Amino acid sequence: MKHNNKEIKVLLDFLGMTIGAFLSAFALEEFLIPNSILDGGVAGISIIIHKLSNINLGLLVFFINIPFIYVGYRNLGRQFLLKALYSIGLFSILLEMFATSPALTGDPLLGLVYGGALLGIGVGLVIRSGGCIDGTESVAIVISKNTSLSVGQVVLLFNMIIFGTAGFFFGIDRALYSLLTYVITFKVIDFVSEGLTQAKEVMIITDYSDKISDLIYERLGRTCTIMKGSGLISGKKDILYVVLTRLEIPELRRIINDEDYSAFVTVSDISEIIGKHIKSNKEKDRIRKKIKKGKNLHK
Repeated sequence: MKHNNKEIKVLLDFLGMTIGAFLSAFALEEFLIPNSILDGGVAGISIIIHKLSNINLGLLVFFINIPFIYVGYRNLGRQFLLKALYSIGLFSILLEMFATSPALTGDPLLGLVYGGALLGIGVGLVIRSGGCIDGTESVAIVISKNTSLSVGQVVLLFNMIIFGTAGFFFGIDRALYSLLTYVITFKVIDFVSEGLTQAKEVMIITDYSDKISDLIYERLGRTCTIMKGSGLISGKKDILYVVLTRLEIPELRRIINDEDYSAFVTVSDISEIIGKHIKSNKEKDRIRKKIKKGKNLHK
């Protein structure tokens, strides 16, 4: 039964990525690109190059994403790699399929509203399913871990550079339209995927605190706070507290489910974080060496 549930979950994930990639490509080719309105991230970079050089947009999206996917793979694991390759590959193919269809509207205001909303739904579905169609998000996670910037701030900085470039080549009005589209898209993504870059606080009640906290650090680079608790029926338990980003939640699920650890997990939104949660790079290296040697981090 458990094996069947995993297969169903995988099928649902790929269905979600497929629908999400379809909606995202449709929004870009039918609403945004015909009105010279850009998306953020890799898609925005690809659209600028496509408009200036007429190079195939689908190929640009796929190949420009490769280095970003590699960074995501190194930090988020093989599952991320497989799903990212599938969702980005399908997204690139669908962009070319819709490129030959006539635009649904020539009104830039209608284009940014409906295109931004559809794009947000599509990207949200892909992210909710564990995939990715914009590799800059994975790079933002890495930068966030090593600086005081949040993931959202890094993504916003990337996109401000892209929209500024769009303003230089296509006019300030197109840059402003693109910025409005980004705001709409981001809000819809937040609604669909329960927060693209929002921090999440996670509490894990378990008897396997050492093993789970070691895996969380090894795979996500996040440290856990371990507290002691007592259940009315279950007796003494350990409680792990850790702060993650939305994109890291699927990997946490894999740690809990794939390793078959008995645990009760709650995930909640965080409105603000003050101070540093991640240890220094020097301390990270020390702990990683312990993990590789099979040592217990808690000794």
